[in-house]
Amino acid sequence: MSTHRQRALSLAQDQLDSGRLADALARRIAIATESEAPERAAPLLLHYLEHELRPALEGLGFAVQKLDNPIDARLPLLVAQREEDPALPTVLMYAHGDVVRGHEGQWREGLQPWVLTAEGDRWYGRGSADNKGQHSINLAALESVIAARAEHGQGLGFNVKWLFEMGEEAGSPGLREVCEAHAKALKADLFLASDGPRLRAERPTLFLGSRGAFNFHLSLSPRAGGHHSGNWGGLLANPAIELAHAVASMVDARGRLLVDALRPTALPDAVRNALADVEVGGGPNDPAIDPTWGEPGLSPAERVIGWNSLEVLAMVSGNPNQPVNAIPGRATVWCQLRFVVGLRADDIGPALRKHLDAAGFAHVELGFGSKGEASRLDPDDPWVPWALQSLAQSTGKKPALLPNLGGSLPNDIFIDVLGLPTLWVPHSYPACAQHAPNEHLLASVAREGLSAMAGLFWDLGEDADRLRRIERR
Repeated sequence: MSTHRQRALSLAQDQLDSGRLADALARRIAIATESEAPERAAPLLLHYLEHELRPALEGLGFAVQKLDNPIDARLPLLVAQREEDPALPTVLMYAHGDVVRGHEGQWREGLQPWVLTAEGDRWYGRGSADNKGQHSINLAALESVIAARAEHGQGLGFNVKWLFEMGEEAGSPGLREVCEAHAKALKADLFLASDGPRLRAERPTLFLGSRGAFNFHLSLSPRAGGHHSGNWGGLLANPAIELAHAVASMVDARGRLLVDALRPTALPDAVRNALADVEVGGGPNDPAIDPTWGEPGLSPAERVIGWNSLEVLAMVSGNPNQPVNAIPGRATVWCQLRFVVGLRADDIGPALRKHLDAAGFAHVELGFGSKGEASRLDPDDPWVPWALQSLAQSTGKKPALLPNLGGSLPNDIFIDVLGLPTLWVPHSYPACAQHAPNEHLLASVAREGLSAMAGLFWDLGEDADRLRRIERR
């Protein structure tokens, strides 16, 4: 590693050692940007963009513009641009400044959602992991590389655009429309962002996209109210039993997806090769994996990252808190399909309806909820080994390569609308309590994330000619 590169990494780590990263994150966490309650949080969502992010970005030489959200005006966006030379490669970065509900009163004693609290390696606070901590790390790393290169009279060596939204936790309404309307302004050679968890806390991770998600529910309402199970049992169809069989027609007793139209046709060799050394779970707070659950013949990593899965999220019939001796008049089950590239969200509803009709459940009502597309960069894309080499050099560890995250992100917008190769470098870990009380960031992961991002930024500046060749392929 060159002395100049190491200097950039040292400056980045000093952001943590000096307390500057914690100070910035504490300010950001104190702003309760709950996009799930936009009627209450709208002023704070705008405040975060205008009074927290704008000064930070302008201090790094960005020109900043607020964008109105065409779908929900309460959830604004911000785009920033730092251009050194139009001939240089351009990187588009992305982050979200909104968070889920704070769940005040549900955090353990001594913790509050809007106060950054450090206990050993853990920094607690809503947004510490998702996503304020992650984009704070990236901002600090970029600042450090700019400073390190300025010491030798050099510019950054590439152009940067940064898109912030304030509605990711509400399903990113308006993000696609903004990217479509501002595609020229967002034009770049590479997409680079941080969200989601690492594979493990101790292993740097690069992922290239995300699985899609499709929420739906099945319901039956054969009659108004319940009827005595002794007087009518054996004579009246039980909607709960019918729905149990409807679900069983789609997924078997060991979690294997049974609807052919919703199953991947194959596991691509590039995906299988990338996952060969990936081990899922095993962390101190991770649940034990059920070895016989899911698609047979696949490793745990292949089942959760390379395959589709159907899950029951909730089901209700009658009164679970106080059952009575009655055949219920209604039953509902809420389900979710997580799916990989090869299946489109718009095709899932018709496939479900066709299956249910053919299986004898034409009378079952089928309703739809939120959905998001699957997407991923090809693991054989030349940007991937470039990023893996940079991460390994900066951290001294072999990074995990995930073709896509098991969860969902709006990655398809950046691939399908903007046509960008997408690289994600997460700074969280699976047991961070994301979306739950006691959410936290690990300082050790933050330190390594600062080095990883500083290294990527440094290499982007040093490898301009090589990156142009990559972009032209």
